[in-house]
Order: sequence, then C-alpha cells, then structure tokens
Amino acid sequence: MRTSTTIAIFTAATIVVAGVGAAFGPPSIGSPRKETTVRTTTDDQGRILSAAGHDVTPLSPEKVEQLARKLTPEQYRITQKAGTEQAFCGTLLDNKKDGMYTCVVCGLPLFKSEHKFTSGTGWPSFFVGYDPAHVAEKTDASHGMVRTEINCARCDAHLGHVFPDGPPPTGQRYCLNSESLKFVEKGTSVPKESQPLMKTEAGYFAGGCFWGVEHGFQMIPGVISVESGYQQGEVDNPTYRQVCSGNTGHAESVKVVFDPTKVDYEKLVRFFMVLHDPTQLNRQGPDYGTQYRSGIYTVGFEQQKIAEKVKADLQASPSFAGREIVTEIEPTEIFYPAEDYHQDYIEKTGRSCHVDIDGAFKAAGLKPVTKTIDH
Repeated sequence: MRTSTTIAIFTAATIVVAGVGAAFGPPSIGSPRKETTVRTTTDDQGRILSAAGHDVTPLSPEKVEQLARKLTPEQYRITQKAGTEQAFCGTLLDNKKDGMYTCVVCGLPLFKSEHKFTSGTGWPSFFVGYDPAHVAEKTDASHGMVRTEINCARCDAHLGHVFPDGPPPTGQRYCLNSESLKFVEKGTSVPKESQPLMKTEAGYFAGGCFWGVEHGFQMIPGVISVESGYQQGEVDNPTYRQVCSGNTGHAESVKVVFDPTKVDYEKLVRFFMVLHDPTQLNRQGPDYGTQYRSGIYTVGFEQQKIAEKVKADLQASPSFAGREIVTEIEPTEIFYPAEDYHQDYIEKTGRSCHVDIDGAFKAAGLKPVTKTIDH
C-alpha cells in the first residue's frame, strides 16, 4: 500500500448568531483552526483506507442516492439538503452511553462517545473526530457568514459545522445534527458498513517526550499511523500546559495503529524498549517529571502478557545487568490526542530528539521504511 499524508489549513471566522437554529452555534471564540493531518493508504484494489482501516473511497452519486432512499424525510433534508435540526431537540444530544456515532447514510464511523462533551449550544458536540480522514471540511458562505461545514468523507452527507471554540486539547467544537448520525452502543453488533475493511490494532507507549517516540514508530513498516497524546491521568481533556505541570498524572504517550499482518505487537514492544532508556525513572534524557515516565499501556490480556514477557526477557539479559527496568505496564486508559502542533513535530521541524532509532530497529529485527508524503 502507498501511504499519503495530506495537510490542510482551515480558518474559521468569528461568527455572531442570534436566535438562529442549527449548527450555527453561539459566537465563535478562540484561535483560528490549525493544520490537520489526514493519513490514508491505497490498497491493491484502489480503495482509499483511513488510518483506522475503514474504506473512505468517495461513493458515486448513484450509490448515495440509493442509500438515501432509506432515510426519513428529516434525515434526508439534513444530510442531502444541508438542513439543520432545531436546537435542543436532537435525539442524541443527551446520549451518555458508550459507543460510536456513525453516518446515518453510509455507516462510516465519525465520532466516539469518549470525545463527546456538553457545549450548551443545543446540538451534540465533540472535540475530535473518529479519524481525520472520515470527516471532510469545506467553506460554507451561506446565510451571510463564513463557516466550516463538515461532511461525511465517504458519502458527502451534511453533518453540521466545526468551530474553534471547543475544549482542550484540540480547541475544536464539532457541532452535529442528531439526524445525521446513528449511534452504535459499545458491546452491540457493529453493522458491516461500519466495520473496518482492514483489521488494525492499537498500542500505546510512553517514553519521555512524545515527539521522538512518535517519529521512531512512524518509520516502522506495517505501522499505519502514530499520534501523540496524553493518558493514564486524572484530568479530562488535559492541555500540554496542564500535563507539563506534573499535577494531572498523565504521561506523554503515543497511539500506534498498526497492521498485525505486517508487524506484530511483540516487535513493537522490543522496538520501544530500546528506542528510549527504560531504566530512567520519571525522566528521559534532559526531560524530568512524571509526565516523561516510561510506560506500556495495553489493550487486552494478550498485549499485557507480551509486554510483561519482553520486559522480563530484557531484564534478564546482559544488556540490563545491574540496571532495573522501571517501565510500568498497565491497561490503557482514555487516550487524549495532543494539540495539533505536537503532531508530526519532528517531520515538521527537522529537530532531533533523545531516541535511539538505529538501536531500536536492530533490536526488533526491523528495517525502516520511507513513506511517500503528498502535499
């Protein structure tokens, strides 16, 4: 597969709205939108896959028309005619259940319950999407305003708008119409159209400053995406400034999405354990603090078993004789994506970081891959 990276810059103007329904929302405040990185791959059949493994190939107008026939009149008005539902009347506004929100037309996953927040605007609101490649954005100059409209990337269904007045760490407010969404509760059967085409797994690693750790994992063949963020803390939606204070309990970590048919989890763990120094307690190189601790945060029993085995193997090896590995291994908690400027930091700036990339590849028996970047 060929991996491409698309970087787009969107600017949202300040909006003043009074007594107008829909995803217009209250006056927008905050900073202009920062750049958003969208990663996709193209398989052998020419299908475009998101980092989460879903088929996001744009559907033909004929296919969209066919799918739209199942919609209610209100769903059709909103998704196909860019309509808006009345404030505080949406069926999903107060939904507190765990699960994901998919496109009511084509079923593509769009948002997760863990990223939903109460905005007070009268419409379901999220501070980040399921995957950047799943939601398309375009300028909406209707009603005498300039806003950023959001649509399903696969079927182009109108969803709502996004504003730069959301909570940290993204600062964004994705304002949705309930009628454009379908909720799939956690633990229930996921419809075929909402399942990933490519089965992926995710691993979570903390090894000091996340910039260098992110950069190292991005070079591994079989790794689809790497995202910097915060986890294992006690504060919801932490900011970088809060995490740096050392008072939130979060670690700077990375979320690694990978194709298990191309690289297995054990190789990723072995790579990580040499990429940084797992014997340094609450620090890494010049960076001090609990946020820079070494940690492997596992998804399920199998990952936990593999991580503990690798740690034990390395501790018993001559390389760590007389040096204690202090890497914590525990089940992953909510991962909060870091601010946009932290993502792909090494690629953007060309700066170096305190990681041993050559040693890590050697230890894991891997060879780095150079990814194609499209601008």
